[in-house]
Amino acid sequence: MNREGTLKRVLLVIASLVALGVGVAQAKTTVEFWHAMSGSRLAVLEKIVSDFNATHPDYEVRAVFTGTYEETLTRFIAAYRAGTAPNFVQVYEVGTQTMIDSGAIIPVYQIPGMLGETWDWAQYVRPILLYYSVDGNLWSFPFNSSTSMLYYNKDHFRQAGLDPNKPPTTWDEVFAIGRALIAAGVVTNVLSFGWPDWQFEQQLAIHNYLYADSDNGRAGLATTVTWPDPFSVKVFTTWTELAREGIFLYGGPEYNANSAFTSGKISMLFQSTSSLDGILKTAKFEVGTSFLPRFPDEPRGNSVVGGGSLWVRKGQRPEELRAVWEFFKYLSQPEVDIFWHKGTGYFPATSGAMKQLMDEGWFAQSPNHLTAFLQILSGRQDTAASIGVRLGPFVEIRDYVRAALEKAVAGTLSPEAALAEAAANANRALREYRELIQ
Repeated sequence: MNREGTLKRVLLVIASLVALGVGVAQAKTTVEFWHAMSGSRLAVLEKIVSDFNATHPDYEVRAVFTGTYEETLTRFIAAYRAGTAPNFVQVYEVGTQTMIDSGAIIPVYQIPGMLGETWDWAQYVRPILLYYSVDGNLWSFPFNSSTSMLYYNKDHFRQAGLDPNKPPTTWDEVFAIGRALIAAGVVTNVLSFGWPDWQFEQQLAIHNYLYADSDNGRAGLATTVTWPDPFSVKVFTTWTELAREGIFLYGGPEYNANSAFTSGKISMLFQSTSSLDGILKTAKFEVGTSFLPRFPDEPRGNSVVGGGSLWVRKGQRPEELRAVWEFFKYLSQPEVDIFWHKGTGYFPATSGAMKQLMDEGWFAQSPNHLTAFLQILSGRQDTAASIGVRLGPFVEIRDYVRAALEKAVAGTLSPEAALAEAAANANRALREYRELIQ
């Protein structure tokens, strides 16, 4: 048989196999995903990624742990400049303005249209949409949203003769309960904070005070922070007085204070709802949760979104963008959203997941999973102060606030002087950021 005849036979065989459904093996599209999930959250994320890959044979998401939130953000920006960035990346809320200004991402609201689809963005929880939107358009994909809440040791409350179902709702009650726990010999110190710089932001937000000008950096690049002012000094002074009485114990950055709470060294903790499942699994006592305490004579705002979202690198091949989008759609399925929520404590991001959780009685079974969600939904959503802060050098500014709190509670500087020092550094960082990108 001549060469032409042989080629025809090969083509006929291939056509027959395709007609029979055998087909020719297609190379799957692989996309890389950088994230900062560690500890108990890592196993939950890896399960989601594994299940997606198993049910979507044409695509493979390769999840790579790249360190802390701050490290992941820094690595992504450097990798984008070097041409080695992943297809999508998890960035904490503090990096939102940096990502918007980076020129490195595709705003997520544009992706369905680029792929010939439409998408219902209204299905996502409104405070999340508000935080990550610019001019009403969502720029990153909702994923691991949280807020801060109060954790407390109900067993300690009982030992001190306190009602375990009545955690403090005001700062005066924090003093009273703290004194009672110490007087009863239950603990030496009572309260600590996770992410202390974030707790400062939360206090401003729940009382409807701005953190920075230009509507918290939402109406344009911020030029100055709003503190020190009477309210911010009131917050720092309250925390300093709690420390002097031994009620407040400075616990360090991020999640460092969690072990003091789960070991029973302290009785109360302000921490992200994302720590909930880890705390419930570790603590050997009955854990209660409640809203953050407030000053009752001040206005009401809202607790603000923390955690992170997913950002899509621009410059991808169409098949890669399709793989990323299919993974995002998978994350939005109620069953997947519920699995993520139950395994981590992060909010259910969609209304469909929320309804299903309510229908199955999940929140009656585990009311601690509802606390922070109720807190963020019960506050205002119509002011810049209550929606959240967006600053370019936010990571750096948080470091200055944390250092200020350390100095105030240690007595090195007065609360007002500590805040003034942090504000001077923050305003310099804001000025340098504007000069860099304008």
